[in-house]
Amino acid sequence: MKLLDRYIFAEWLKVFAISIFVTIGILVLHDMYSNLGDLINWGASGGQIMLFYFLTIPTLVPVVLPISLLLSLIYLLGSLHRNNEITAMRSAGMNIFRITRSLWLAGFMLSLLLLWLNAYYIPVCKENARTLYDNAKFESQIRKSADLSNVALVPQLCFNNRADSRLWFMNSFSMATNMARGVRISLIDASGAEKSRVMAREGVYDDVEKCWFFKDGQEITFDVKTHAATRAIGFDKKYYKDFTEDPKIMVLSTKRPKDLSLLETRTLLEAFGRSAPESLPYLVREYSIWASPLACIIVVAIAIPFSVAGVRTNPMVGVSKTVGLFFLYFIIDSILTAMGGRGIISPMTAAIVPNLAMFIFAISLYRKAM
Repeated sequence: MKLLDRYIFAEWLKVFAISIFVTIGILVLHDMYSNLGDLINWGASGGQIMLFYFLTIPTLVPVVLPISLLLSLIYLLGSLHRNNEITAMRSAGMNIFRITRSLWLAGFMLSLLLLWLNAYYIPVCKENARTLYDNAKFESQIRKSADLSNVALVPQLCFNNRADSRLWFMNSFSMATNMARGVRISLIDASGAEKSRVMAREGVYDDVEKCWFFKDGQEITFDVKTHAATRAIGFDKKYYKDFTEDPKIMVLSTKRPKDLSLLETRTLLEAFGRSAPESLPYLVREYSIWASPLACIIVVAIAIPFSVAGVRTNPMVGVSKTVGLFFLYFIIDSILTAMGGRGIISPMTAAIVPNLAMFIFAISLYRKAM
């Protein structure tokens, strides 16, 4: 790397470091406003709170990294242009790519870093942080309640197991005891009609047998044509060896796709099957995670033309332009994500098109600046 490249890279790195630390700090403060009070009220120790935020910070990187890169590039290049340094470099026969090639390298390296973080590190941090948060909440509930079945309750849990044609509904489920109350399981035939139903006052998932055990229930058989009940058989206690649905998967399916890690998303896709309608939002999430590192390359391609063209007095002019552009990008991304989750367009299209459109637009701007 030549002297000019080292100079530009070093100046960018200073601004980038400040930008990313400030942005992460703001997001951590926002999280503290939402969660710190709960952790303290639940009796979490200082070490647990520090570990929670140590695990939370890496999960903020996919959001913070492109924004910090954008702000640092626009500020640096705008300052160079305002001080006529870029004009001097171009007068010496250097084109825009020659001047900014160290920044392109930085964007490429950050893309690889973000790809690695999304694939390996961030999923572990996100799951461990959630586990630590939930455990603090559950321990607080255990101290206040002698009945463990009232701890870690998930109200009105629903789950559609299309692979085995079973539709589950529970009035409540305790993650602490694996006990459900007010259970109803409808068994569906190939035409979509309910052929039988299992109803029980309580149900417990047996971790050893990997199946469900029900109490105070009955089995109801229906006529598929008339939908009328033809037989009802009650029981006190009964194991259903064929009912192997894991309640952890059921609870995980109630969370928003954007709150899930890559590993959790894949777990649900395996449980639902990639061709099931329920899998569509999670397929969009998976493809979006893999496409997100492209944002760093796109940011470099957008920041350079906005910074070197007409920004002589204030670098924030370039910032204001790119904020508006990225606001439009997030609107388009949100719309396509919703369409992909509903099956209007394919999940891959919903995840890739916003990045691809932004990349094409950025390259067109860059070519004009050249």
